[in-house]
Amino acid sequence: MIEKPHHLPERLGLLSSTAADPFLTEDLLRGVQGHGGVDLAKVVEPLPEEDARWIVEPLRDLVDDALHQFRDNRTDADGWLAPRLHAALRLTRREAADKGIWNHLALAVAPDYVAWRHAPAPAQGRNEARINPARFKGAPDRQCFSRLWWAAEMFRNGDDYTPVVAACANQDLIHNALRMDLVDHRPTAQALVRVLERGVAGTGREINGLMAAINTAGATLVYDALAPDEPRDPDALRRWIGEAESAPPVPRHHLPTGPDEEPVPEESVAALTEYFTELFETAPVRGRALQG
Repeated sequence: MIEKPHHLPERLGLLSSTAADPFLTEDLLRGVQGHGGVDLAKVVEPLPEEDARWIVEPLRDLVDDALHQFRDNRTDADGWLAPRLHAALRLTRREAADKGIWNHLALAVAPDYVAWRHAPAPAQGRNEARINPARFKGAPDRQCFSRLWWAAEMFRNGDDYTPVVAACANQDLIHNALRMDLVDHRPTAQALVRVLERGVAGTGREINGLMAAINTAGATLVYDALAPDEPRDPDALRRWIGEAESAPPVPRHHLPTGPDEEPVPEESVAALTEYFTELFETAPVRGRALQG
């Protein structure tokens, strides 16, 4: 597996997908050797220097801790790192939608983490196993770090990251949810976690069947009417981002605290949890015989 980069940037920047391409070498994708980082730094667009959010050291420290703590179980690192990455890298959604910041984090700051977390399965046949390039630069539901940040953003309940940990325990939930606009409806996201915690749906096939049913039902049912939500308070997010420079290091042994937003109304979460449970009973799931 590749080692930590010898040349770490001091600050995050924006690395375009086109500029990133030459650094996705065969040696990197096979997990044999990374790059020096010096040449990569020449094609990075800098972010404002007065903004403390772009300092790399706290992010690299988190990655190092995850590498050490979860060396025997890589997938468990997601639930630990997602809320802490979100709390350490305090972004607006507009900022998080820029792939350049995630490209830079993955290729310049922590390519060794990407290679470790998404190490390829043993090769079948003649072709050597390779890391999927999308883990370095790809869609939000595939890229190593953006998927974690967006999972934390979508599944946090106000300032509480506890549901994020539960959501990240199921890779199929995260992969499907981040591709669905419906999960931007906060009660929907919280109800999905409740369904998972109840054990109603847990396997990959069950989650896929449930998500397909929810998406189909959402075309005819307005979830806002069944489970209303309070609009997000933009001032709470602005304050939280503004406090980044004076914020203490992200805690390692307990969950951080997110933006001081109102939690999702409990009655809305309960209503959707019951609805999704009933929906799952009739959802087509491969390998399951429906009762009737």
